[in-house]
Amino acid sequence: MNLQLQWVTLLWMFACGGILGIAFDSYRVVSGQLRFPRWSVHILDLLYWIAASLFVFRTLYRVNQGELRFYVFLGLFIGVWIHFLFLSVITERFVVNLIKVVQKIYRIAIRIMQLAVLAPLKWLLKSIRMLLGFVWIVVFFMGRVTLSPIWKLLIWATRPIWKSLRLPDRLRSVRNYFARLWKAWFSKE
Repeated sequence: MNLQLQWVTLLWMFACGGILGIAFDSYRVVSGQLRFPRWSVHILDLLYWIAASLFVFRTLYRVNQGELRFYVFLGLFIGVWIHFLFLSVITERFVVNLIKVVQKIYRIAIRIMQLAVLAPLKWLLKSIRMLLGFVWIVVFFMGRVTLSPIWKLLIWATRPIWKSLRLPDRLRSVRNYFARLWKAWFSKE
Protein backbone atom coordinates (compact mmCIF):
# COMPACT_ATOMS: atom_id res chain seq x y z
CA MET A 1 0.00 0.00 0.00
CA ASN A 2 1.46 3.35 -0.98
CA LEU A 3 1.84 6.37 1.27
CA GLN A 4 -0.88 8.37 -0.47
CA LEU A 5 -3.49 5.63 0.14
CA GLN A 6 -2.43 5.47 3.81
CA TRP A 7 -2.97 9.24 4.21
CA VAL A 8 -6.35 9.01 2.45
CA THR A 9 -7.33 6.15 4.75
CA LEU A 10 -6.19 8.14 7.81
CA LEU A 11 -8.29 11.15 6.72
CA TRP A 12 -11.32 8.98 6.04
CA MET A 13 -11.01 7.35 9.47
CA PHE A 14 -10.60 10.82 10.99
CA ALA A 15 -13.91 11.81 9.33
CA CYS A 16 -15.54 8.56 10.47
CA GLY A 17 -14.44 9.27 14.05
CA GLY A 18 -16.03 12.73 13.88
CA ILE A 19 -19.24 11.30 12.42
CA LEU A 20 -19.34 8.62 15.14
CA GLY A 21 -18.92 11.34 17.77
CA ILE A 22 -21.77 13.36 16.28
CA ALA A 23 -23.97 10.27 16.09
CA PHE A 24 -23.15 9.28 19.67
CA ASP A 25 -23.88 12.77 21.05
CA SER A 26 -27.12 12.91 19.06
CA TYR A 27 -28.16 9.47 20.32
CA ARG A 28 -27.31 10.43 23.91
CA VAL A 29 -29.35 13.67 23.75
CA VAL A 30 -32.32 12.01 22.05
CA SER A 31 -32.37 9.15 24.56
CA GLY A 32 -32.19 11.69 27.40
CA GLN A 33 -34.96 13.87 25.98
CA LEU A 34 -37.30 11.03 25.07
CA ARG A 35 -36.61 9.13 28.31
CA PHE A 36 -36.47 5.61 26.95
CA PRO A 37 -37.16 2.81 29.43
CA ARG A 38 -34.04 1.72 31.29
CA TRP A 39 -34.02 -1.78 29.81
CA SER A 40 -34.11 -0.44 26.24
CA VAL A 41 -30.99 1.73 26.67
CA HIS A 42 -28.74 -1.33 26.60
CA ILE A 43 -30.39 -2.60 23.43
CA LEU A 44 -30.09 0.83 21.81
CA ASP A 45 -26.40 1.02 22.83
CA LEU A 46 -25.78 -2.34 21.22
CA LEU A 47 -27.59 -1.22 18.05
CA TYR A 48 -25.52 1.99 17.95
CA TRP A 49 -22.24 0.09 18.19
CA ILE A 50 -23.31 -2.44 15.56
CA ALA A 51 -24.29 0.40 13.18
CA ALA A 52 -21.04 2.27 13.96
CA SER A 53 -18.95 -0.85 13.28
CA LEU A 54 -20.72 -1.49 9.99
CA PHE A 55 -20.26 2.15 8.98
CA VAL A 56 -16.52 2.15 9.79
CA PHE A 57 -15.78 -1.17 8.12
CA ARG A 58 -17.80 -0.30 5.03
CA THR A 59 -15.92 2.99 4.71
CA LEU A 60 -12.63 1.19 5.30
CA TYR A 61 -13.49 -1.39 2.65
CA ARG A 62 -14.28 1.33 0.10
CA VAL A 63 -11.11 3.30 0.86
CA ASN A 64 -8.47 0.57 1.07
CA GLN A 65 -10.27 -2.75 0.49
CA GLY A 66 -10.62 -3.36 4.23
CA GLU A 67 -6.96 -3.44 5.32
CA LEU A 68 -6.86 -2.91 9.06
CA ARG A 69 -3.72 -1.06 10.23
CA PHE A 70 -2.68 0.99 13.24
CA TYR A 71 -3.36 4.34 11.54
CA VAL A 72 -7.02 3.30 11.05
CA PHE A 73 -7.50 3.23 14.83
CA LEU A 74 -5.40 6.38 15.20
CA GLY A 75 -7.62 8.23 12.70
CA LEU A 76 -10.80 7.08 14.46
CA PHE A 77 -9.42 8.09 17.85
CA ILE A 78 -8.29 11.54 16.65
CA GLY A 79 -11.65 12.17 14.94
CA VAL A 80 -13.64 11.27 18.05
CA TRP A 81 -11.25 13.19 20.31
CA ILE A 82 -11.44 16.39 18.22
CA HIS A 83 -15.21 16.07 18.08
CA PHE A 84 -15.49 15.84 21.87
CA LEU A 85 -13.07 18.76 22.32
CA PHE A 86 -14.69 21.20 19.90
CA LEU A 87 -18.02 19.99 18.51
CA SER A 88 -19.71 18.06 21.32
CA VAL A 89 -21.46 21.06 22.93
CA ILE A 90 -22.52 22.42 19.54
CA THR A 91 -23.92 19.03 18.54
CA GLU A 92 -25.87 18.69 21.80
CA ARG A 93 -27.38 22.19 21.47
CA PHE A 94 -28.26 21.56 17.84
CA VAL A 95 -30.01 18.28 18.64
CA VAL A 96 -31.90 19.80 21.59
CA ASN A 97 -33.07 22.68 19.39
CA LEU A 98 -33.94 20.25 16.61
CA ILE A 99 -36.07 18.22 19.05
CA LYS A 100 -37.84 21.42 20.15
CA VAL A 101 -38.54 22.37 16.54
CA VAL A 102 -39.89 18.90 15.79
CA GLN A 103 -42.11 19.05 18.89
CA LYS A 104 -43.46 22.47 17.82
CA ILE A 105 -44.12 21.19 14.31
CA TYR A 106 -45.89 18.18 15.83
CA ARG A 107 -48.07 20.43 18.03
CA ILE A 108 -48.88 22.66 15.06
CA ALA A 109 -49.76 19.61 12.95
CA ILE A 110 -52.05 18.32 15.70
CA ARG A 111 -53.72 21.75 15.99
CA ILE A 112 -54.18 21.94 12.22
CA MET A 113 -55.66 18.44 12.29
CA GLN A 114 -58.08 19.51 15.00
CA LEU A 115 -59.11 22.66 13.13
CA ALA A 116 -59.17 21.20 9.62
CA VAL A 117 -60.63 17.76 10.30
CA LEU A 118 -62.14 17.36 13.77
CA ALA A 119 -63.90 20.72 14.05
CA PRO A 120 -65.70 20.40 10.68
CA LEU A 121 -66.55 16.80 11.52
CA LYS A 122 -68.08 17.87 14.84
CA TRP A 123 -69.95 20.67 13.07
CA LEU A 124 -71.22 18.22 10.44
CA LEU A 125 -72.44 15.76 13.08
CA LYS A 126 -74.16 18.56 14.99
CA SER A 127 -75.82 19.76 11.76
CA ILE A 128 -76.98 16.25 10.92
CA ARG A 129 -78.41 15.89 14.41
CA MET A 130 -80.26 19.21 14.10
CA LEU A 131 -81.54 18.25 10.64
CA LEU A 132 -82.81 14.89 11.91
CA GLY A 133 -84.54 16.68 14.80
CA PHE A 134 -86.18 19.08 12.37
CA VAL A 135 -87.29 16.20 10.12
CA TRP A 136 -88.72 14.40 13.17
CA ILE A 137 -90.71 17.50 14.17
CA VAL A 138 -92.04 17.92 10.62
CA VAL A 139 -93.01 14.23 10.40
CA PHE A 140 -94.69 14.40 13.80
CA PHE A 141 -96.61 17.56 12.84
CA MET A 142 -97.63 16.09 9.47
CA GLY A 143 -98.80 12.96 11.26
CA ARG A 144 -101.01 15.01 13.53
CA VAL A 145 -102.43 17.05 10.69
CA THR A 146 -103.03 14.20 8.25
CA LEU A 147 -103.79 11.24 10.51
CA SER A 148 -106.45 12.91 12.62
CA PRO A 149 -108.89 13.37 9.71
CA ILE A 150 -108.10 9.90 8.41
CA TRP A 151 -108.77 8.42 11.86
CA LYS A 152 -112.09 10.27 12.11
CA LEU A 153 -112.99 9.05 8.64
CA LEU A 154 -112.16 5.46 9.64
CA ILE A 155 -114.28 5.72 12.77
CA TRP A 156 -117.19 7.17 10.80
CA ALA A 157 -116.85 4.49 8.11
CA THR A 158 -116.65 1.61 10.58
CA ARG A 159 -119.38 2.87 12.95
CA PRO A 160 -122.03 0.55 11.52
CA ILE A 161 -119.68 -2.42 11.98
CA TRP A 162 -119.02 -1.44 15.59
CA LYS A 163 -122.73 -1.13 16.29
CA SER A 164 -123.54 -4.44 14.68
CA LEU A 165 -120.90 -6.26 16.68
CA ARG A 166 -122.41 -5.09 19.97
CA LEU A 167 -119.15 -5.22 21.84
CA PRO A 168 -119.27 -5.72 25.56
CA ASP A 169 -118.98 -2.63 27.70
CA ARG A 170 -115.32 -3.32 28.58
CA LEU A 171 -114.23 -3.39 25.01
CA ARG A 172 -116.23 -0.29 24.33
CA SER A 173 -114.58 1.48 27.26
CA VAL A 174 -111.13 0.44 25.99
CA ARG A 175 -112.06 1.72 22.57
CA ASN A 176 -113.31 4.98 24.06
CA TYR A 177 -110.12 5.33 26.10
CA PHE A 178 -107.96 4.99 23.00
CA ALA A 179 -110.21 7.34 21.09
CA ARG A 180 -109.90 9.99 23.85
CA LEU A 181 -106.15 9.43 23.93
CA TRP A 182 -105.96 9.82 20.17
CA LYS A 183 -108.01 13.02 20.29
CA ALA A 184 -105.81 14.40 23.07
CA TRP A 185 -102.68 13.75 21.04
CA PHE A 186 -103.89 14.82 17.65
CA SER A 187 -106.67 17.35 18.17
CA LYS A 188 -106.31 20.90 16.79
CA GLU A 189 -106.92 22.61 20.10
